Amino acid sequence: MKRKGIIVSTGRPYPLGMTAIGEKEINLAAVLQTKEECGVILCPKNGRTPIRIPFPKEGHTGGIRCMKLSGIGAEDCSYRFYAGEEEMADPYARRILGNETWGEKTDPVLSGVVGARDFDWEGDAPLKKPLCDSFLYQLHVRGFTKHASSGVKKKGTFAGIVEKIPYLKTLGVTAIEMMPVYEFVELQSEKPAGTIPMQESVLRHRGMDLPAQEARPRINYWGFKEGYYFSPKASYAAGADPGAEFKQMVKQLHKNDLEVILQFYFPGRTRPGLILDVVRFWVEEYHIDGVHLLGEKIPMTLIATDPMLTETKLIGRDLDCREIYPDQETPACKNLACFSEDFLYDMRRFLKGDEDMLHSVLYQLRKNPKQAGMINFLTNYEGFSLADLVSYERKHNEENGEENRDGNPYNASWNCGAEGPTKKRSILKLRRKQMRNAMLLLLFAQGTPMIVAGDEFGFSRGGNNNAWCQDNEVNWLNWKLNADNRRFLEFVREAVALRMAHPILHRPDELTMMDYIACGCPDLSYHGQEAWQVSYDRISREVGVLYCGRYAKIDRKQEDDYFYIAYNMHWEEKEMALPILPGGLGWEIALDSALDPADREKAMEQEEKPAERSLLSGRTAIVKERSILILKSCKIA
Repeated sequence: MKRKGIIVSTGRPYPLGMTAIGEKEINLAAVLQTKEECGVILCPKNGRTPIRIPFPKEGHTGGIRCMKLSGIGAEDCSYRFYAGEEEMADPYARRILGNETWGEKTDPVLSGVVGARDFDWEGDAPLKKPLCDSFLYQLHVRGFTKHASSGVKKKGTFAGIVEKIPYLKTLGVTAIEMMPVYEFVELQSEKPAGTIPMQESVLRHRGMDLPAQEARPRINYWGFKEGYYFSPKASYAAGADPGAEFKQMVKQLHKNDLEVILQFYFPGRTRPGLILDVVRFWVEEYHIDGVHLLGEKIPMTLIATDPMLTETKLIGRDLDCREIYPDQETPACKNLACFSEDFLYDMRRFLKGDEDMLHSVLYQLRKNPKQAGMINFLTNYEGFSLADLVSYERKHNEENGEENRDGNPYNASWNCGAEGPTKKRSILKLRRKQMRNAMLLLLFAQGTPMIVAGDEFGFSRGGNNNAWCQDNEVNWLNWKLNADNRRFLEFVREAVALRMAHPILHRPDELTMMDYIACGCPDLSYHGQEAWQVSYDRISREVGVLYCGRYAKIDRKQEDDYFYIAYNMHWEEKEMALPILPGGLGWEIALDSALDPADREKAMEQEEKPAERSLLSGRTAIVKERSILILKSCKIA
């Protein structure tokens, strides 16, 4: 069959989408289960009239229609499929046209193109960092550098992230986890009067009867919705080629020892095969290091058992290791990680001083199964930021236009005595200490820590815990806070560096609480106001955790130090017993959240000579109210 100089013949059902076979030959395959005529609409780049070509009857395998076209090249045209009168963009298109400008109405029907595939990776490959050595940094591409204070030239883009690599390096993160970067239509269709558009995300927020509203378009800023999963988002690119810009970003991040993990949201109706195709594609085409899969029916077992993905970080909520590893084997590469809010709620409740939390907290601090890691976090894209967690007890989502009905009403937060902004110094000082406590709770648990961009310098969303539609300064990071809260930022950097420098604080597998090397001390032990004894009474809010450094090697040679971490979330100071160290060793203070960095800075300025290390004498330590004290073993004279 021939159409306008194009020869049509039977094609191959795979791969789906448009594939260049030769210089003037392409294969087209699409999932179109319809009884109506269906085919492709080719839109030549020279502006000529679009060409409508139906799939040949013989090109029908199951629900897939396919054909080969000779006489036209993949770079000569854009395309879309049709079924009867309906036209649709190819969900497998490598690049989508018609949605290039953020927040503007798209073309009625988007089109796809193959996109340029030539790129010099210069030998780049995924970094394959162990989960135990990872520290994740979650960000939104647009919001990360869109604010005028970001100091980058290409704001809100993949290229803008590259400009921020020096900052990411100084923070100590090992991977950035990006909210959706695949093509999605952010300007949601107008809803008829009487309804309010709700986000299409994995959030637990349910539909509800709401008063009538004026029809209006809304921005889905987060992007947790169905999209064109094989195409990088065009409006996140500073240049004309989003695919090439994304690859350049990945290559530069890898050169700086930073991994790239992408979030994907799939609604419940998504075919499992499509999800697997998406993950494989981004790993092969874009060299990403991992994926975080969100949605209602994610086929984690299918994806986790795919041979191509056994070294790719796979993060999800529902991991059934009994199916993935039926013989209970230990994987050669621990690439699976569970993303659960259990850590978040247990630690938030402990942080604000709830009773009967010690059992749960100690479990969360050591939890690190051998077959799948744990992603620990105290904040997420949904919910309060860290600064808001210590400043608000109620959600304040009025700006979303839903009369504060949206968002999770339970945040396990404490405002430290006043709701929202305050000038009261005692409250502000307590909030700063609670933020330091939160960071230490996160960074000194055995699982893989994750923070949300801006938490390290106190970014606030004004109490909004569901900012899904806020394309403004509610979500855009204000980098001026980087300087305003520099002392807290330095505290975070110091805590991150301490964790990363000592392997006993982030072991590959869960600590056993046993002396399995016969050194006279278990790898992990708990203590209270008396050594080796803990009170689990409902009103107890203090505990000491001892890590024996002899169970870990620094650079595979030197035994690590001992660490004693005293947690006291009571509103009164506590005297904690110190375990006795081997001869020649004593305790020195590594970090103390009770010490305000501003006070420490003033004290150091008044000292004429450099401050000496803080050594503890005696067998007890005073742990201030609502604080965490970290002690490290050191040699003594």
